[in-house]
Amino acid sequence: MASIFTKIVNGEIPCYKIAEDDNFLAFLDVNPNAKGHTLCIPKKEIDKIFDIEDDLYLGLMAFSKKIAVALEKAVPCKRVGMTVIGLEVPHAHVHLIPLNMMDDARFTSKVKLSDEEFKALAQAISNQL
Repeated sequence: MASIFTKIVNGEIPCYKIAEDDNFLAFLDVNPNAKGHTLCIPKKEIDKIFDIEDDLYLGLMAFSKKIAVALEKAVPCKRVGMTVIGLEVPHAHVHLIPLNMMDDARFTSKVKLSDEEFKALAQAISNQL
């Protein structure tokens, strides 16, 4: 069965898209730790990050870096943190989280945004690419 991320890649489920290329997709997390919390995924469904073949893995890291640089320009923060956990969705993914305090990276508190706020934020980050 396809993961929720594969359904997003295939256009079956909408997302707040920031960027994509032939191999990767970046979109806002709909249950964000902080404003601008972004997910970067390979379009190919691979369960575990370290099961990704080397070239695709390095490509995901380069793609994530590009998104992180744009994210830091668009969302005021001390830095953009990166984490790979991958327990909720069986599809490798990188979390990029604007950090102002350590709690932003702990997945213990969430921020709420309206549909309009998500759309404006995705566009603001995308504009920095």
